[in-house]
Amino acid sequence: MSGNEKAKPEMKNLDRLKISLIIGYAVIVVLAVLMVSLLAVRKTDTVLKNQVSAIVSSLNGQMKLNVNSYLSRMETTGALAFAIEEAYTYDASDTENDEYTALTTEKAISDKLYNLCIMENFVDYGIIYRNNYTVGKVSNGTVTMLGDQMFTALNQLVSRTRTNDGWAAGFQDNFQRIYYVKQIHENALLVISVYATELESVFDNPEIQNGMNIRLVNQNDEVIYSSEREEVGQKLIPETMQRIEGQTSATVIDDEYVISVNSCGDNWKVICSIPTSIILSEKNQMQMYIYMIAAVAALLAIAMGAVLSVKLSEPVTDIVTHLDLKAHIDQLTGILNKLSFEEYTAEQLSYSVPEERHALILIDIDNFKGVNDTLGHAYGDKVLSSVGALMRTVFPNEDYLGRIGGDEFAVFVNSLPEDEQISYAEYVTSHCEQLCEGFRNHYTGEDGKYKISASIGVSFFPQNGKTFSELYAKADKALYASKHQGKDTYTVFDPTLEQT
Repeated sequence: MSGNEKAKPEMKNLDRLKISLIIGYAVIVVLAVLMVSLLAVRKTDTVLKNQVSAIVSSLNGQMKLNVNSYLSRMETTGALAFAIEEAYTYDASDTENDEYTALTTEKAISDKLYNLCIMENFVDYGIIYRNNYTVGKVSNGTVTMLGDQMFTALNQLVSRTRTNDGWAAGFQDNFQRIYYVKQIHENALLVISVYATELESVFDNPEIQNGMNIRLVNQNDEVIYSSEREEVGQKLIPETMQRIEGQTSATVIDDEYVISVNSCGDNWKVICSIPTSIILSEKNQMQMYIYMIAAVAALLAIAMGAVLSVKLSEPVTDIVTHLDLKAHIDQLTGILNKLSFEEYTAEQLSYSVPEERHALILIDIDNFKGVNDTLGHAYGDKVLSSVGALMRTVFPNEDYLGRIGGDEFAVFVNSLPEDEQISYAEYVTSHCEQLCEGFRNHYTGEDGKYKISASIGVSFFPQNGKTFSELYAKADKALYASKHQGKDTYTVFDPTLEQT
């Protein structure tokens, strides 16, 4: 056997060793990549679930606020009936009533109740007396359902002793209506009802993820509203009830569901749920792809690691982007946008009592169109950005600042003067003066030709209004007066402005 021939089996052994080493290395790399991939997938599951859990919880909180706001609005409208003196003093069940006086009084009450009724899409808005006599709008459906037990049955719904009122959904097994009852006096009840389908608008939210179910249940765990309409009137399904039993504000996540619950209204609950399989659907589709690449591409494992990390993060980014709440900040000025300003202000006012002091300030930039038309929109944007900066320097952090139009701004004064010797009106108007002065000092065209200023209107809570819309209307009147006074000034609302 020649030397060359002798070398061949040695080369073959070396090749076998190389092949064995390559195979061993490849196996090790593949196993390492598979292990890292498995750990990454599991970690992604946890992160993704936690992210979605937080977003579902946030969305549930918004739904709770929507429900409370809706119920509060109905209660507020119901409270307006107490502005009618005859409504809380008259008793139709009194046998000593003079017939003529009774007729005229009941007509007066009924007319005023009908005027209030058109404020909302009410089915019932009327007064029921102990003798089952009714004034205002009481539907045939309510009369037929309760018959001669109408007053007695509805009186049982007054569950809150402090406010002498109460809510009911599924009353008499009727889940088509939601009732609100408030005791006027011992022989009279104010009854308001709406169709449960009105809740569609309360739970309408573009951030709701496909496959998510939103439910509103009463204190008996009966479904008042559900994204799956066939559930309405049924008991909450056991698989959901078991996960949230005993919880009033919590988010539960397991291998099957992400469920968030929040109490609201009259011991009701908002429940948002979404199957975990839907949350992980994109990731699960990618998982097999990851393992296949890891098994057959050992030599590219290191490079693929970075790619896999990016791929694994994509489902999280997609879902977070899809479910994220609408932005609250106006990007140009750095202050609240119109929607958020109105929501925050209205919510603050809903919790305010008459003894508190607040003010709404509306600001309109004078001659701003001339700036845009002559100096350009880019310069106009700089001016608007500077307005946001000026407002932040003039008003304390406790105040809400918002841009509510192209060149219209607003401030909800939530702060109080530190100096007790200064009246609240002086405190608010001093800020208006600072704002006007700020415009005079800083915001003109580069050549001074297109000078801008601020016209300002002010209204006060509670003397000028108790809701955002009422305060806004009065402040707008005052702003209009500032415009007519030559601009570059502020006006505090006065009742005489209603005549202009």
